[in-house]
Amino acid sequence: MAATAAPTAAIPVRPVDVPLTGGRKAVVWTLIGLATLIAVGSILTNWVNRQMLSNDSWRDTSQQVIQDPNVRSALAVYLVNQLYGNVDVAGELQKDLPPNLKRLAGPLSGALRQPSTNAVEFLLQRPRVQAVWVNANQVAHQKLINVLENKTGNGISTGNGVVTLDLSPLVADLGTELGLPPSLLAKLPPNAGQIEVMRSDQLSTAQTLVQVLRALSVWLLALTLVLYGLAIYLARGHRRAILRDVGWAFIGVGLLVLVARRLLGKSVEGLAQTQYRGTIHDVWLIVTSIMGQLGRATILYGIIIVLGAVLAGPGKHATSVRRRLAPTLNERPGMAWGAAGGVYLLLVLWGGTHALRVWWGILLLGGLLAIGVAALRRQTLLEFQPEGGAVEPSPPAVPSEPAGA
Repeated sequence: MAATAAPTAAIPVRPVDVPLTGGRKAVVWTLIGLATLIAVGSILTNWVNRQMLSNDSWRDTSQQVIQDPNVRSALAVYLVNQLYGNVDVAGELQKDLPPNLKRLAGPLSGALRQPSTNAVEFLLQRPRVQAVWVNANQVAHQKLINVLENKTGNGISTGNGVVTLDLSPLVADLGTELGLPPSLLAKLPPNAGQIEVMRSDQLSTAQTLVQVLRALSVWLLALTLVLYGLAIYLARGHRRAILRDVGWAFIGVGLLVLVARRLLGKSVEGLAQTQYRGTIHDVWLIVTSIMGQLGRATILYGIIIVLGAVLAGPGKHATSVRRRLAPTLNERPGMAWGAAGGVYLLLVLWGGTHALRVWWGILLLGGLLAIGVAALRRQTLLEFQPEGGAVEPSPPAVPSEPAGA
């Protein structure tokens, strides 16, 4: 009688009963703890490098800032104050009023202040006016970066240069929009609307700090991955469990960064006057947006790692999932690799995190995905028999009895 093919069966996955002990356990957990601390520093240095020291990112940040209603309101007050502080509006009005009404120039000037502020706030919603703000911020930021990186050019020297945010074109432009005569605007001093940011002769420490931050933003991330990888490698016999713990460490790091962002924002808001706290809150959220993205991305990576470790585990549900995947992985590997490649391409096209928009992140994701698929296929080959009958795994060898027993 011909033997019929046995149905696909599972070989029980035996969990490791003996935990890590002794010096190996201490080394593994020391590596995980050190990598977790370095990961926090890596996120912070990457945020500074990508958002605070990148001129393109700063331009995008400036665009988001000027589109915030609270910021436009505060900026309108500042610009009108610059107009009133640098031009004798009451005196100019007095010149144009009839003799019997000249004494009303002062009260009229004060009465026009709030309507002027409202008008400026409305004008700041126009794309052309916002472009002036963005360009002024970009120029100031580029000058600041030149000084921080000890560069010359663009009118900046590291010996006596002054970095300023020049809003004088915006002041003059808004004055024209408000209908002020050219003769009045011509009386604006050159420094009207200029905000001094930093002096280059005060930046020797900051210049060194920027160089260190540039290097740390790259090497801290690499060191974090190496330490986590070394911890997993040394946990031979327990690597799946340690991989799961590394995933939880990623989640913890992401949550810590998000909590730190919130607490630091509260502290910064507390330093401002009450009427400006809403503006400071909005600006803080904008200038730390990349920090928030890094924190959420780290949590996402941690969740994926934990789910992958659980999928490879001995649980009933995980085994059931592997049983369903086994026919494809074991008998149609091309289809399995094609599906994995499709998911990979979709993730790259999505580009939902910074790592998916840079070459090293794309390569790293591809490598990790390939390792994961290969490991899962190896496990299903060991656990499940292909349809058509495969040789059953032989039972553990029993030590032979001594001769003559």
